[in-house]
Amino acid sequence: MEEKKTSNALNTVKAVLKSNTMLFVLVGVMVLFEVLIRASGHGSLFAPANVTNIIRQNAYVAILATGMLLCILTGGNIDLSVGSVVALIGALAGVFIVNWGWPIWLAVLACLILGTAIGAFHGFFIAYIHIPPFITTLAGMLLWRGVATIVLDGRPIAPFPEKYLKLFESYLPATSDKMGEFELFGSWVDKYTLIVTLIVTAIAILAYVALEIISRRNKIKKNYTVQSTTSFIAKLVVLSVVIVIIGQFLARDRGLPVVLILLGVIIAAYSYFTQNTVPGRYLYAIGGNEKAARLSGVNTNNVMFFAYTNMGFIAAVAALVTIARMNSAQPTAGQNYEMDAIASCFIGGASAYGGTGTVGGAVVGAIFMGVLNNGMSILGVDMNWQRAVKGMVLLAAVIFDVMSKRKKAAKK
Repeated sequence: MEEKKTSNALNTVKAVLKSNTMLFVLVGVMVLFEVLIRASGHGSLFAPANVTNIIRQNAYVAILATGMLLCILTGGNIDLSVGSVVALIGALAGVFIVNWGWPIWLAVLACLILGTAIGAFHGFFIAYIHIPPFITTLAGMLLWRGVATIVLDGRPIAPFPEKYLKLFESYLPATSDKMGEFELFGSWVDKYTLIVTLIVTAIAILAYVALEIISRRNKIKKNYTVQSTTSFIAKLVVLSVVIVIIGQFLARDRGLPVVLILLGVIIAAYSYFTQNTVPGRYLYAIGGNEKAARLSGVNTNNVMFFAYTNMGFIAAVAALVTIARMNSAQPTAGQNYEMDAIASCFIGGASAYGGTGTVGGAVVGAIFMGVLNNGMSILGVDMNWQRAVKGMVLLAAVIFDVMSKRKKAAKK
């Protein structure tokens, strides 16, 4: 009896580790960087201000990764044009807001519409003309970068109005000295900021737990395979603890970055879409077996068109965030953004063959990339070595995916 209990406990631990592998790897890498940074006397990776900077500096990666995941799900397809689209939409935003003095809401709406139109342009050739996504988006990468440079005439546009910057670069709540400050874990914290941030953190945890429970119940009703109850609870506990830890770091700095709230809305919306809607499941069906999906009545052309149209919309959102962070629109903006987004998806568990991956995993992959960049920068690692390390991490993630697929195939 005791042996059976021990065996069940070990199986549960293995299941928890397997379902949260990337999260535990991320924690391990962060601890390693913290030890190295402290040993070198360069401060701390876990300084509240640095945690806030990691979020602000890598928000665009997480945003792009959510859109890129939908493309990858359709069969390992990617979009190479997103960096150039970010540059073009940023350039247009600069012209609309700074040069032409448009109302901010109108400029933002126009940028989102134009980004979506660019995505639809790619999607049309990919889905209906059947030009390979690699070729289509490679052409888009060259085309839109050139257009961005033409729009800006090779010169940056800056600065942007304060009202626009507040949309993406402000913090909630606004710091208030009315309640005074006190020292917490070696940092002086505004009481009002702490209280509001922790309340929002608690609400986020409750919303996350509720959505996960609802999603699990719906999957059980539809006879989908789900995690064991113990593994499911363990997953909720682990991620809730992570959210609490991040929340207290933000509370000890300037509060919640508005861009984090935007990112949270995007993650929640796309997680629900991919996991709980019929069109979202079509993406997985196409990645699993496109021919079978087509024979089952799925309009695969429309699904592909949607995936790339959506990628254009997401690239426009990332562009608006990027120009706010840089406070300028530049012809060189967005360089290698597509690589960061693609790497984030694969590192976060998306399959190179399509049909496998989650929005949450892509976001964890984006955070992993951000921690690598931030940690190596603090340690003073040469930029060329940073690229080499990120390349090796991406290769390792894809090798792991390929080997896992082969093992499963061998068992069958």
